[in-house]
Amino acid sequence: MESPYKGKTGLTRLRNALFYSFDGLKAAYTCEDAFRQEVWLAALLIPTAVLLPVTGLGRALMIGSVLLVLIVELLNSAVEAAIDRISLENHHFSKRAKDIGSAAVLISLINIFVIWGSVVLS
Repeated sequence: MESPYKGKTGLTRLRNALFYSFDGLKAAYTCEDAFRQEVWLAALLIPTAVLLPVTGLGRALMIGSVLLVLIVELLNSAVEAAIDRISLENHHFSKRAKDIGSAAVLISLINIFVIWGSVVLS
């Protein structure tokens, strides 16, 4: 059975998608401490990347690595919310899914250090 919300097309779909995206960003910022902290980290690191004397490619990699953390955190938060919606009881599959999402965030944070270190030290 298709979702009744999938019937929108054209500009209406684009407008709805934009507002849903803003709603998601607002929900993540207000409800997820980790996302809020990473937004503040991005607010510090992105201007720093712009001001550093690095190549355009280096700057793009630095900014991209920061944005990747935000993307991964949004996906991790969505997985956690969906699992909590299904059940709040402890279950090994729920724990596994949440732990894997957390690991993805950790790897994206490590990626920042690797890329920034490589660009700044080269």
